[in-house]
Amino acid sequence: MPRRILGFWLVALALFMFMAAASAPSPLYVVYQAKWGFSTPMLTVVFAVYVVALLVALVTVGRLSDYLGRRPVLFAALVVETIGMGIFLQADGLGSLIVARIVQGLATGAATGTISATLVDLLPPGRARLGAMINSAVPLTGLALGALASGLLVQFAGSPTTLVFAGLTAVFGLLALLVLALPTTIARRPGALAALRPRLGVPRPARAAFLAASPVLVATWAMGGLYLSLGASLTAGVLGVHNHVVAGLVVTVLAGAGAIAGIVGSSRDPGHVMTVGAGLLALGTIGSLIALLDASAPGFFVGSAVAGAGFGAGFLGAFRSLSSLAPPDERAGLFGAVYAVSYLGFSVPAVIAGVLAPRIGLRDTAVGYAAVVVVLASAVALPRLRAGRTAAGRTAAGRTAAGRNPVPVAAPACPRKPAPAE
Repeated sequence: MPRRILGFWLVALALFMFMAAASAPSPLYVVYQAKWGFSTPMLTVVFAVYVVALLVALVTVGRLSDYLGRRPVLFAALVVETIGMGIFLQADGLGSLIVARIVQGLATGAATGTISATLVDLLPPGRARLGAMINSAVPLTGLALGALASGLLVQFAGSPTTLVFAGLTAVFGLLALLVLALPTTIARRPGALAALRPRLGVPRPARAAFLAASPVLVATWAMGGLYLSLGASLTAGVLGVHNHVVAGLVVTVLAGAGAIAGIVGSSRDPGHVMTVGAGLLALGTIGSLIALLDASAPGFFVGSAVAGAGFGAGFLGAFRSLSSLAPPDERAGLFGAVYAVSYLGFSVPAVIAGVLAPRIGLRDTAVGYAAVVVVLASAVALPRLRAGRTAAGRTAAGRTAAGRNPVPVAAPACPRKPAPAE
């Protein structure tokens, strides 16, 4: 059991580092843009190629660990991620930056479903909530701290790109060695080559719940995509704050609030958590919209914090509603499908925003983007809240009726006296 527990936390650390590496370039984008002179649409292309590569890996090798075992697939993903960090370290132009992001995306896509399945496999009995909480809170914590650490290095350290990616290269190389000691959780079985055929592996018992959760996945991760791709540009171009730490804090506030919400909501009903999360996402995004229109940096951070809480709660509720619906040998495929939908919401709207920004302006693009997120989140939250109120109203009405019209209880029959004898 101690080996399994240590393995669980090692895999959780790997998940954290993959997400920290995903957000680390965000405060650096404006540095690269100024250094190499590429446009805002190309900036979102750099962001998007990572997600495209990640999705390719998800739909091809996302189920591979269900056949080869978790350990070899995770080891290979960490090795590829180490190579990607090394390419970042040596990047000397837009082309090498794109190659680095593609390699990083392939590694993250290969690791994502495998890590989620491994965490569930290694959980002690009766700790399913811990697995769901780790799967939802750790990625957001990684996104938050990765962006913050990168922003601090850009603002205060010399050669920030060298420091960021030299550190990440060393960490991923070490993790690749450590995961070789992970215990075996599922047996190798035939069918690995067939599993490489692109498809989303949603087991039949989970399909209805997966469809119900998909709008939440899209809405939450679409907001994350806006912040990770254009967050630094928004703080400088719309809010007028030219500070790399603040650019990192934009992502940190969103993702950090999401991580806290994931921890708080881990012991509550997943359907309720998902509904509350969608509502908070809508409210926080509306607050961010108003702040952008007023060019209010404090208002934008407050709105981001509320939206981030919605992000974390919404994703946690969706993930928990699905995590127990797949057998062990189909978990990686299911979690791969969850992240495929999430990352489509993460990338496609961000690329569209990058194309529109030079034409209609960064502020108007962000406002339109956020409005779409509000519509999506409201479409999830409002019907479920309405259904909950209706059910509560029926229950209350039934109790009131029972109080006013109690069920009559028949009085005990009194025996008649016998008639006198004549």
